[in-house]
Amino acid sequence: MSAFKEIVTKAILGKGKKYFKNNYTLTTEVEPTTVLGCWVINHQFKGYETNGKIVIDGSYDVNIWYSYDNNSKTSVVTKKQEYSETVSVKKREEANLASNNSIIVRSLKQPTCSNVTINNGVIDYTIEKELGIEIIGETKIKIAIEDDEEPWDIIDDEVDEKTLKEIDDNVEEKFI
Repeated sequence: MSAFKEIVTKAILGKGKKYFKNNYTLTTEVEPTTVLGCWVINHQFKGYETNGKIVIDGSYDVNIWYSYDNNSKTSVVTKKQEYSETVSVKKREEANLASNNSIIVRSLKQPTCSNVTINNGVIDYTIEKELGIEIIGETKIKIAIEDDEEPWDIIDDEVDEKTLKEIDDNVEEKFI
């Protein structure tokens, strides 16, 4: 016959990933002729819960190398791009978001620039990234236990025959 015990432990209450594709614009001091390259560095982010949703605040630096003055000169413009993404992470059965839950965010695909164009002297660019989110919190689990207690082993004192004979020979019966 089995019985159950409940154990409180930390576990993953919800887990998911989301792909993001965002479009931005950038104005330079001089009118660009051609975009020569774009790269993204210094990605930082953190996640927290608010109103039953997970909010991820982050930033990265976008560096765009471009030519100007009819492709005779080049320059690099850097912009710190901040973002705030709100996602709904599907939670396991009976799991609730609580203030003591931990939100872990991972970058599954680092931000990269997927498209850059020049429109009317303004640089338009697209950044793609993929983030993974885990909600860690306390939960109860049930485990099966046996009702029967394991039998006790009998512990024998190790006494040899010589010691027992010596005890019998030295016992004075008048005291018994």
